[in-house]
Amino acid sequence: MEASIVDLRYKSKEVLRALDRNEEVCVTYRGKVKGRIISESESGALMKIAEHPFFGMNASGASVTSTMDELRKSRY
Repeated sequence: MEASIVDLRYKSKEVLRALDRNEEVCVTYRGKVKGRIISESESGALMKIAEHPFFGMNASGASVTSTMDELRKSRY
């Protein structure tokens, strides 16, 4: 199924019915595909945290709080 942004807003019931039928919904904006929505059953079981691509990115060992403080500090 193909749905525009307007369809997501005004015809959300139809989009949800398509997902119940295990259809993939392509979301379009101004005629170009911006993304896709797949049903939970089609996507399979939830991914384990250790398998997520972002898991282990903080290899430095610093705490999250100190990393965020470092990112939020002023430029000067």
